[in-house]
Amino acid sequence: MSENQSVAVIPEFDEEKFKTVDMNKYAGKYSEKGLFQKVKGAVKSAGLALIYKAFQLFYVTKNPNCPTRVKAGIFAALGYFITPLDMLPDFIPIAGYSDDGTAIALAIAVAHFYIDDTVKQKAKDRIKSIFGEKVAAQLD
Repeated sequence: MSENQSVAVIPEFDEEKFKTVDMNKYAGKYSEKGLFQKVKGAVKSAGLALIYKAFQLFYVTKNPNCPTRVKAGIFAALGYFITPLDMLPDFIPIAGYSDDGTAIALAIAVAHFYIDDTVKQKAKDRIKSIFGEKVAAQLD
């Protein structure tokens, strides 16, 4: 390697540090428009599975039986996902969405009682409408 070349340093995801993140500050960053704009540009780097889970959370918030505290956690997680500059900025190759994935996974764990077949189908239909049938078929 020459003197002028540098090696990219990819930060590791620190789960303990993530636990200290104030997720409440991200709830205000959530919007439906922001979510849909984010997924259109992030499917290759974030991954289809993460976007599918984010859409499941989106549709859970539409359920009138879902408690407000669960919705608040979902909005915080989706706000965190939408925000490009969080604990690990999204533009960092490979690692950039690992913290977003953790936020989405935590929200899924809290909301799992409300994720039924209808929610999953709505999420899949949304993916189909944005990315097409071939991409949605990968979720089967």
